[in-house]
Amino acid sequence: MTKKLCIISGSTLGNAEEVAEALYEILENEDIELDIFHGPNLNEVKDYSHWLIVTSTYGAGEIPDNLLPLFQDIIDKNLDLSKLKFGVVGLGDSNYDTYCHAVDKATQILKDHFATELASPIKIDVTTTMDPESVAEEWLPSFLSNYL
Repeated sequence: MTKKLCIISGSTLGNAEEVAEALYEILENEDIELDIFHGPNLNEVKDYSHWLIVTSTYGAGEIPDNLLPLFQDIIDKNLDLSKLKFGVVGLGDSNYDTYCHAVDKATQILKDHFATELASPIKIDVTTTMDPESVAEEWLPSFLSNYL
């Protein structure tokens, strides 16, 4: 399988989408087959070998509505994702006890379906971080070191 990376964003207010776009701009300069999707369905991303997920947390610790169908399909179809490698960037508000729970949920769903995590997820607190893009950019080498 050829290495193909897609950045997948799930966002309610657009912050995760902005972080995903910033990471895409950096990765465009690498020798990587790359695409970006905002709230994709499974058919759009199933043929990629690597997923870089950027998600906010919605409501009571939920995966955003535009990303939920993807994860629900993975569960409903009981997919074997053993060939998939992934990393997760999360944005959230640490004032809530459900801080970045979407990161935990997305990570667990992928692991439950045998995907391999390339780097520990990063959780960015948007209440204390004015520039979440730069925090995600600092995390990116840990993901890439296992990708390349």
